Amino acid sequence: RLYISGSNLNVGSNLSVSLDNLPCTVDKTLASNSQISCKTSKATIPKYNVSYLILKIDNATLRILDPFNYTEDPTILKISPLKSFVSGGRNVMVTGSNLHAVQQPRMAVFYESQILNETVCEVLSSSLMSCPSPPINAEAYRQLPSSDRQKSYGKDNHIGGAGSSMGHGTTYNNDQDAGGHRDEWRFRIGFAMDDVSSVLELPRNFPLLHSDLVYVPNPQLHRFDGDGVKLYKGELLVIEGNNLRLASTESEVNVTIGTQPCNITSLAMNQLLCSPPEVQPSGTDEMGRWTDNGLPMVVVRIGSNLRYEVGFMRYEVAKTYTFPPEAVAGLAAGALAVVVLSAVILLVLRHKSSQAEREYKRIQLQMDDLEKSVRIECKQAFAELQTVVTDLTNDLQSAGIPTLDHRSYIMKVFFPGVYDHPLLQDNKLKNNGIYSNYEVAMSQFEQLILNKSFLVTFINTLEGQKSFTIRDRVNVASLLMIVFMGRLEYGTDVLRTLLLQLIERSANSKHPQLMLRRTESVVEKMLTNWLALSMYDYLRDYAGSSLFLLFSAIKHQVEKGPVDAVTYDARYSLFEARLLREQIDYEVVTIQVIQEDQDEKIHCRVNDCDTISQVKSKILDTLYKNTPFSLRPSIHDVDLEWRNGRSGHLILADEDMTTKTVNGWRQINTLRHYNVKDSAVMSLVMKQNDSFSSNCNVSLNSMSPIVSHCELEQGIKYWHLVKPEDETIGQPKDIYHKAIPEIFLTRLLSTKGTVEKFVEDFLKTILTVNEALPPAVKWLFDLLDEAAHRHGIVDPEVPHAWKSNCLPLRFWVNFIKNPDFILDVQKTPIVDSCLSVIAQTLMDACSTSEHRLGKDSPSNKLLFARDIPKYRRKVLEFYQGIALQPKVTDQEICVAMQALSLAHSSEFEPSGAVKELYVYAAKYREQVLMGLEGDLHCRKLHLSHKLLNVACTLEGEQTSMC
Repeated sequence: RLYISGSNLNVGSNLSVSLDNLPCTVDKTLASNSQISCKTSKATIPKYNVSYLILKIDNATLRILDPFNYTEDPTILKISPLKSFVSGGRNVMVTGSNLHAVQQPRMAVFYESQILNETVCEVLSSSLMSCPSPPINAEAYRQLPSSDRQKSYGKDNHIGGAGSSMGHGTTYNNDQDAGGHRDEWRFRIGFAMDDVSSVLELPRNFPLLHSDLVYVPNPQLHRFDGDGVKLYKGELLVIEGNNLRLASTESEVNVTIGTQPCNITSLAMNQLLCSPPEVQPSGTDEMGRWTDNGLPMVVVRIGSNLRYEVGFMRYEVAKTYTFPPEAVAGLAAGALAVVVLSAVILLVLRHKSSQAEREYKRIQLQMDDLEKSVRIECKQAFAELQTVVTDLTNDLQSAGIPTLDHRSYIMKVFFPGVYDHPLLQDNKLKNNGIYSNYEVAMSQFEQLILNKSFLVTFINTLEGQKSFTIRDRVNVASLLMIVFMGRLEYGTDVLRTLLLQLIERSANSKHPQLMLRRTESVVEKMLTNWLALSMYDYLRDYAGSSLFLLFSAIKHQVEKGPVDAVTYDARYSLFEARLLREQIDYEVVTIQVIQEDQDEKIHCRVNDCDTISQVKSKILDTLYKNTPFSLRPSIHDVDLEWRNGRSGHLILADEDMTTKTVNGWRQINTLRHYNVKDSAVMSLVMKQNDSFSSNCNVSLNSMSPIVSHCELEQGIKYWHLVKPEDETIGQPKDIYHKAIPEIFLTRLLSTKGTVEKFVEDFLKTILTVNEALPPAVKWLFDLLDEAAHRHGIVDPEVPHAWKSNCLPLRFWVNFIKNPDFILDVQKTPIVDSCLSVIAQTLMDACSTSEHRLGKDSPSNKLLFARDIPKYRRKVLEFYQGIALQPKVTDQEICVAMQALSLAHSSEFEPSGAVKELYVYAAKYREQVLMGLEGDLHCRKLHLSHKLLNVACTLEGEQTSMC
């Protein structure tokens, strides 16, 4: 069969192909615009070189010079071996000539003229090919005439018995072969090689060739006795069975224990012996799949079709070694010397040992008490947190989560940290109706961007410039996605092309699994933005609620205890570097908040060591629960007023005339400073300007350090909970105090135990395959799998790493660390550090390699170390679940992208992004022009000339002059 590639091949009504004068029959069912297929006819002579391939489409005639050569028909000289089990799969080596001239040779087994079964052969050279013996289906054999079955091909009950293991090779039969009699079935074989009939009828055309294949019953292997577990004590492994050598040799039998080979030393008719590995393999089968009992499975494979699971292995003792007598004598002398020396040392250390034992018991008792207190603390904290989150959940059902609108979401993801982007300014210019040659030129440049050939060349050229930094790459990718928002189906096509280019480069590198690990190219940031666009509805309607509950749980837990307003260290934390390593004495104070717009008093729990700004923040959290942060008053807009009965109303502040300065240090005011007690009545009132606050600009919030600009010049330093000690102070008390901060690390466990359920709920939410998951995820994962297969990547860890780098690490880690990208909330530094630990946990769960952890490992990895295997299984199940989903076609992804474009195309004016992109086109104009001229397709479309026209329009010149 010939395949002819081109263009417009199916435009005519009459289509014919010939090789000189020999017709080539066209298969019109396989004809397309770019390819047609035809079947060659018989040549007049054995060796014939075709001069022309002639393609006629209606009245058009096309010729291809020297397209094809006829060679002599293949011949078969020898077939070996000629015996097989009924399940087939035995490698049969075929010797002949001109075997390479056949596209797909097949071995067939016949009953008279009827083909019972056939298999595809592998051509090794022009004179040698390998064919697996075809299996004989029991049902097909039973359809033969009964007289023929009994007379020529054996008894029906025996083939039926063998057929019990034909399909899987895993059914065991312990019946003994009585009297050593063996049933055999003899079938004629032939080879289907295109239209070569001579090799199909071997007895007629090759009478001296042995071409009958003898089939014998499948071998039977007995499972290990008892529960199927065999204890290994260092001897050879013996596996019992029947008919093992009827149609196999040692080289055709493969025994594995787990994933490790068991080297075969002997193969007899009724047993095989093999030498197991010295160390017990992992508890898997030969494919690496974990077994239920945690023991390595013993699997025997015979040929390619027979597989037997005979049981499991448990190693009882290590393999013994035989030492020479000289070595034994030397070891004995050395051991005697060690015993004498040890006795002396033991006498010396006996006293110290008993003392150390007492010290150990004392510390053990302390640790037991500490562990008990941590458990109690976790229980109490979780019960309290569960109550808070239950209230939050009830409020969510009525009010929903505080989600950012789509436009704000896009700006935060595409341009993080940029609050006054030119894109926002461009809208104002458009509204004023300012148009010029500049606008016309940008319209022309936008049309160029919408040309895929230009855009791909433009991006590749920019990335080839040394001065094109990573910041530039990220900016260009985000600007392009703004342009694509009204044409996301086009943006998806461009993303696919660039992604396949990146995969090709990575597949040829030493470490292909590192692809997409970091954002170092335009396409990597484009992928992040494309996923953000595709996942917005999923975040808002499905996953956002669990992210909000996780954020709220962490925020409540860390703010329940003292938080230093200067250093951001907290009593409760998941991050060791943000752990408050001092014993801070504090009391919980429940204040009553009275507001004019509230009918009842609101109870708010705070700490007497909280700063006034921290108290205001907690009151606002209570008053405006689940309200978007952008719609709430700021702590800078309100004052905290203490209504102290007869003493009147008092405005409390972080810094006022009562604040004292000692040796250049000033402690921020707290509730304890004002002697505020339980049940105190407070109110938030609009900010009042007094003499102190007007003279000193004090910035005190949860996101930035405390700075008093009027005092900074005077060298005033601030502290809240822990005052930094001077380096000159070195009293023993201070040294002892700083030597044992690890005791406070148990608070990491306490915090982890309290919020662990919300971490698991969130990870379960994002690692579950359901109908809410956008089709973009399935489309992307299939693209990565197909690309890996196309590039011959057989290591499953590579596509696993690509998927992890795409979705969990590139998308979800970003939103765990930055929940304010989708939620309208305020992220404090202490909450940010805790979220980073959870993000690191997800990153570890996506890794397929085991990380060895020790006492020197960072605490953020140790904290969730026990949970990582469980999360890792969830990630793997998530990927497997997506792989089992129905395939998302290119047409379906286009429909999904068009729906997104229709919903959000009016949010941004693409001209603003086009103007920003043209800055790069102007900066690298010469290099871009060279790139366009160097691309054949771009040259045909005169894209370099069109880019020059943009510059001419911009400068007010005639485009014909360019």
